[in-house]
Amino acid sequence: MLKKGLFLLAIIGFLFAVMGTGVSPALAKPSKCETCHAKVTPGIVKDFNRGMMSEELTCADCHGSAHTSAVDASKAVLPTISTCKKCHSKQVKQYMSGKHSLGLLPVMAFPKFAHKQPKAFIAGQKGCNGCHNLGITDQKVRGNALRKYYKYGMDCQNCHTRHAFSKKEALQPEACNSCHTGFDHAQWEMWLHSKHGSAYMTDRKAHRGPTCQDCHMPNGNHRVMTAWGFLALRLPESDKEWLGYRVTILKALGVLDKNGKPTKRLEIVKAAKLARLTKKGFDEERARMLKVCEKCHSATFAKENLKNADLMIKASDKIFAEAIELVAGLYRDGIIKEKTNQATFPYPDLLTFYEVNTPIEEKLYEMFMDYRMKTYQAAFHIMPDYTTWYGYAKMKETLVEMKEMAKHMRLNAKMTRK
Repeated sequence: MLKKGLFLLAIIGFLFAVMGTGVSPALAKPSKCETCHAKVTPGIVKDFNRGMMSEELTCADCHGSAHTSAVDASKAVLPTISTCKKCHSKQVKQYMSGKHSLGLLPVMAFPKFAHKQPKAFIAGQKGCNGCHNLGITDQKVRGNALRKYYKYGMDCQNCHTRHAFSKKEALQPEACNSCHTGFDHAQWEMWLHSKHGSAYMTDRKAHRGPTCQDCHMPNGNHRVMTAWGFLALRLPESDKEWLGYRVTILKALGVLDKNGKPTKRLEIVKAAKLARLTKKGFDEERARMLKVCEKCHSATFAKENLKNADLMIKASDKIFAEAIELVAGLYRDGIIKEKTNQATFPYPDLLTFYEVNTPIEEKLYEMFMDYRMKTYQAAFHIMPDYTTWYGYAKMKETLVEMKEMAKHMRLNAKMTRK
């Protein structure tokens, strides 16, 4: 009896040991790939065996079988979303219909920005391209001219990090942190310090407050879309005052020409889903978000909060449009001689970002990509401090500074002419 008891204890001990390492008993005999990579890249092997895919797949299922030794490592296939689609067609279809799959498009379309940066910024993925290399879906795309920029295209792997590809990991709000943070889209900071974030973080086990995934991926939908889009712009607009501000902004984005007519750049905005260009499109996205809000709040409360966030966009657009016209006036009068956007002359080109010629244009860029973004994004993420002090107040402060700069530029130009 004693020997039998000791034998059972040994079996139980073994099972607990296996469970503790996260490795299933089925993986007791690793593949040839794992045997080699356990020495070369042990972290990758550990991650793979930590995930559920290791129970049914081998390295060859995603990387092919052409690579068999150190000398032919280049033959290993780099997985893309097309690889994931073989098993996860529903999620891929949702993802491809949303904005995350289009992350590459706007970056490549921006004048000067993506094409004239240091090699490390692009190929080394040390700048915006570290996140915006989303959207490369197959090896054919990687085989063309973009390959030098986007050897390691990202998609599913951004949230389900390789090689574990964990659903549990992707369900955590921290999975969104590495991309949605900082200068122009500090959604992580806004959510974390909001009442939603506080409620969640103080009692994660009860999941009291909503996470990014709860609001933006309801029921696990991988589409991830919002009513306003990244630029917080929509057409048509029934509010005539607001429409006036928006026309000025669209001219500075190069979407409308000096006469208010659409340019070729509008097609990029459409393709990248950066704005809502039909009332139906906006209303459908807003209705989806309202349903999410109503899981916790009354319809009246949800509508009121979303409406007030909309009004913060209008308030920021009023200041922003005035700042744009201030710089445009300097263009018209020849005070700023090197124009950044001949197509929409005499307006500055906001999509050149910091590739500008004067400090006042830098101020405008900061207002666009930092302060305006924080004004409205924080309003929707229920973070009043960011909306006020990091957003709206900074916009007002910057406009005062820009007016003073413009006054001195005009005075200097007048003195020079004399």
